[in-house]
Amino acid sequence: MLDGNYDSLLVLFSLAVAILASYTTMVVASRIATSSGRPARWWLAGGACTMGIGIWSMHFIGMLAFDLPIDLGYDLLITLLSLLFAVSASAVALWIVTQEALTHRLLVAGALVMGGGVAGMHYTGMASMRMMPGIIYDTTLFGLSVLVAICGSAVAIWCKFVLRRRFAKATQFRILAAIVMGLAIAGMHYIGMAAANFPANSICGAAQGGVHTHWLALAIIFAVLAVLAIALIVSVLDQRMESRTALLAKELAQANQELTYLALHDNLTRLPNRVLLEDRLKQAMERAHREKSHFALMFMDLDGFKAVNDAYGHLLGDMLLVAASGRIVENTRGSDTVARVGGDEFVVLAQVDEPTDAGVLASKLVAAIGEPYQVNGHELHVSTSIGIAIYPGNGENQDELLINADAAMYHVKGKGRDDYCFFEASMTTNAHGQVQLLQDLRMALKHNQLALYYQPKFTAPHGPITGLEALLRWMHPAHGMLGPASFIPLAEKTGLIVPIGEWVLDEACRQMAAWRDEGHEDWTIAVNLSAVQLAHSGLVEAVRGALDRHGLEPHRLVLEITESTAMCDVDSSQAILQKLHDIGVRISIDDFGTGYSSLLYLKRLPATELKIDRCFVHDLTCGTEDAAIVSAIVALGQTLDLRVVAEGVETAEQQQFLTSLGCDTLPGYLLAYPMQADEVIALSDTGKASDDRPAAPDEMELV
Repeated sequence: MLDGNYDSLLVLFSLAVAILASYTTMVVASRIATSSGRPARWWLAGGACTMGIGIWSMHFIGMLAFDLPIDLGYDLLITLLSLLFAVSASAVALWIVTQEALTHRLLVAGALVMGGGVAGMHYTGMASMRMMPGIIYDTTLFGLSVLVAICGSAVAIWCKFVLRRRFAKATQFRILAAIVMGLAIAGMHYIGMAAANFPANSICGAAQGGVHTHWLALAIIFAVLAVLAIALIVSVLDQRMESRTALLAKELAQANQELTYLALHDNLTRLPNRVLLEDRLKQAMERAHREKSHFALMFMDLDGFKAVNDAYGHLLGDMLLVAASGRIVENTRGSDTVARVGGDEFVVLAQVDEPTDAGVLASKLVAAIGEPYQVNGHELHVSTSIGIAIYPGNGENQDELLINADAAMYHVKGKGRDDYCFFEASMTTNAHGQVQLLQDLRMALKHNQLALYYQPKFTAPHGPITGLEALLRWMHPAHGMLGPASFIPLAEKTGLIVPIGEWVLDEACRQMAAWRDEGHEDWTIAVNLSAVQLAHSGLVEAVRGALDRHGLEPHRLVLEITESTAMCDVDSSQAILQKLHDIGVRISIDDFGTGYSSLLYLKRLPATELKIDRCFVHDLTCGTEDAAIVSAIVALGQTLDLRVVAEGVETAEQQQFLTSLGCDTLPGYLLAYPMQADEVIALSDTGKASDDRPAAPDEMELV
């Protein structure tokens, strides 16, 4: 027999190639597992080629490491056939590891196919030498090499399946598994080589006309370089993609969680808002109906909060609200819902076995809220009035429960506050009236019972018209014309103000577009926004939609918010108002001077106009305190480069004084009363307001 020997360096090199190919394959397997469709097929094809070329290269490096005392060569077609065996076996293995589950039957079948493919690659490669006489194989070692190939394939498939998903320390486990798999592949090769015996008179038939060893070495170098490049690129890109994908997924999850949270919770107190309360209330009613159980709905209002807010400012008032909400949460159970539904109004939804349980809870809340507060170095005192409605019994639906609990709360306030009481039938007169009014208001939108009147605003001192303010009226079929004071508070409590506000925006923009088309290109239209609308997530889109539908330029729309609303949650208000300002809409601070605001915060708001509240204008005469306040407001507005509007001008003396101060616009009954759209055109045709206008009907004073 011919004696062969091995080049130790090439043997080590072949082992390194086997390990590198194994690691690359596991990285590719993880990409296949996380892909789908065409990308997954491309990854499978690339992975099969990478793994197959790696195994094939390892085999032929091992062949180059083996030396016989005769010339050697390799048949090209048979050599390529051995490569096909390696790639095909690799493709089967990768397909198996991408399945949802790795059953024992699938593992055994995959190991047999892959092991047979690797063994076939090896012995086909040996056959490409075309030895004459043929190679004599030791049966025991031959069988052992095939067994090692099958067992090694089983281990390889299992490792690839386990490590195909990303997890902590996945890279370290892949390296360890690659070493084990590389040793198995190399072990199979060198056992197979040990099984081969070459007779003493053997010659290599492929030495002449076949692929010479130096050409094979060159091909293997290119193959190894390809494997190295693929391993490096795939590993780096996979790591970067993994970290970037994980970061993006984390940021997206956090953003979605935050958006969902903000949509369902109050920005200041982080308590559930009205939207989440309505959902919890619906679930509680369904559960009570199903289980024949009870729950209590408690409507809470902080007594004396407005005085604290006015005396110390909104910042301290907000801190007090947060402290009070914390006490409410501390004195309720985790299964109860505590929601903030207004400025200083809270609702508690609590499961109770008996109505007396609700009384015990309410008593705890009254006592807790009444304890002194230490806020920013000040000792503050407020109390609470609580109205309780029990379901079933005190209402058939959400609206009735809220209104009845609200009625009970006002009953407590009427008795002296700082207490609680249950809703009773004696309170139903007002409560039922509110329920009926709410039902009528829901139908008002559907039956086109709402209308807008317009209060002209004149350039000081008496014209021409520079804009109009939209004022809402309800043409009630039974009660006649109702002003907003009759129904807007109810709409705000129930959330109905949002669709009503959207209708007002749409109608005001439609009418302003019509006036513009008639030639009044310098007019603007002002629309009031409530605190509930300002806090609603759909406000910006509602404004943008109304402008787009009627083709109205954004600068023709003025949105008015009260000073108190703007300062209630300054950061949130500023963010919303800034978005509206960015659209091009103008912002006006309404009822200025009646609240407690910080000039620093006022400067941050993107306002273009200040409206002096009518209470200062009503008793305005030179030398009075009101005159000093109005003078200061006008000076402030001029300093901040804001237009100043003085509403409620009813006398010539007021008109003259405000004009002398430098007020830009003077709306009021002296110059014109709220009127319908067609009357506005008739008034504008005169060029200025009449100095002798008739008295306004009583209902028109409901502005």
